[in-house]
Amino acid sequence: MQQLNIDDIVARVRRVVGEHHLPAQLHVPEIGPSAWTYVKDCLDTNWVSSVGSYVDRFERQVAEFVGVPFAVATVNGTAALHVALLLSGVERGQEVLMPSLTFIATANAVSYIGAIPHFLDIGESDLGIDAERIHSYLDQIVVRDEVGVKNRFTGRRIAALVGMHTFGHPFNVEAIGRLCEEYDLTFIEDAAEGLGSYFHGRHVGSFGKLGILSFNGNKTITTGGGGMILCSDEQLAKLAKHITTTGKRPHPWEFYHDMVAFNYRLPNINAALGCSQMEDLPRLLASKRRLAEDYIAAFENTDVRLVKEPSGCRSNYWLNALIPAHGGMNERNALLEGLHQSGIMARPVWNPMHHLPMYSDCPRMPLEVTELVASRLVNVPSSSLLRSAHSEHS
Repeated sequence: MQQLNIDDIVARVRRVVGEHHLPAQLHVPEIGPSAWTYVKDCLDTNWVSSVGSYVDRFERQVAEFVGVPFAVATVNGTAALHVALLLSGVERGQEVLMPSLTFIATANAVSYIGAIPHFLDIGESDLGIDAERIHSYLDQIVVRDEVGVKNRFTGRRIAALVGMHTFGHPFNVEAIGRLCEEYDLTFIEDAAEGLGSYFHGRHVGSFGKLGILSFNGNKTITTGGGGMILCSDEQLAKLAKHITTTGKRPHPWEFYHDMVAFNYRLPNINAALGCSQMEDLPRLLASKRRLAEDYIAAFENTDVRLVKEPSGCRSNYWLNALIPAHGGMNERNALLEGLHQSGIMARPVWNPMHHLPMYSDCPRMPLEVTELVASRLVNVPSSSLLRSAHSEHS
């Protein structure tokens, strides 16, 4: 088997990052000056909790940027996905299709409801679920009735499909949307990593019945922690706000709650940071694109592939990902060690969900591409700071 030239890969990453940026973290938030003003305003006025003008303002900013009528802020992306699944009618004991190669939150949100993740394989180019192979797989395993489709082997109803835009690269939402229509599945977009990414000119998270975003500290923009539910249905948006605010009926003083709900609303002080970040978003995206272009150039004509935006799409390049053409887990780990020793923080992709003990017995299709990618992929530093206009460009 051909050996990886680890020293060469490390040297190329170092040149892209720039010696003056070492040690280099994987993804550092870039906080602009207006953040201090907005957060101080929350502190000065004592509007720091889950009610305040910055929450409403942040929701409007995100909805306008993504191009959806409604956006509902939550404490994190996992909470947003949990509520999106509930709003989609997913019930205990039903199955939800999703990629095995995803962050744990995708599977956990399904489990919170008492539903069962059902794992799908991905395409090697965009790392998103592979519509053509899924179609063939579903034809083999589903039976139809007047309500929808069931898994012929488990007898459970398959209620929904959650697609994930891995590292911000859009998967083929149009093909997956058609597949969901054919099989009567609710389509939900996990766009936690996708703010600023577009499929054929339309922002990700706006194709499914519901979409979600995340604003964790390592995302393209951050609110410290935070998430957003995206939808085009006004009644669903109102219910999302109600269910994330403990199900409390509005009243000047009385506490009347009409449903079992959640305390999932984003605090005003976090939303203030988000408002500042949204003002900076175009510049942050431009910086991340310049960095990705440098990585692409650095690994051109080598046996290491940088995951690039699909044809006709525009990715935010949230986390840049290298996939060597050969090697396995041992070579991947040696590369990670070499990068870390060189002052470059890097990480492997998440452990596939079917490798984890609580999900190892869940239904799944053959996952050859998932296994291959998980054994080779390495994420490298992707902070906008590395190529911001005010930073020295190596």
